[in-house]
Amino acid sequence: MAQVETQVDHDKINLKLILVSGRVREIQFPPSTSAADVCDYVFNNWPPEWDDEKVTSSSLLKLIYHGRFLHGTVTLSALSLPLGKTTVMHLVTRENLPEPNSNDSLKKAKRGSNCCY
Repeated sequence: MAQVETQVDHDKINLKLILVSGRVREIQFPPSTSAADVCDYVFNNWPPEWDDEKVTSSSLLKLIYHGRFLHGTVTLSALSLPLGKTTVMHLVTRENLPEPNSNDSLKKAKRGSNCCY
């Protein structure tokens, strides 16, 4: 499924995963891989140098891309990640994903357009 290498295959997506501690690991995945599959792979192949941060279940691992938590069913291809390139994501421990905040939508609607006439 995934490969840990430095040279990026042209048909794979290289994920640079960064922990909160700043530790980094690069792993290549096919574009059809889901966020849950990435978390499962990392959990099952936990790097020895990360042992002090190991979690008890892959379901506790969450990916963050562009400041947003990725739900487990989202595939890397659905994010339009470039093949053969490196994409940075954060890997964090969290039991539940936050619910979308309805107040944010209300604030945006009240603000309206930022254009000047």
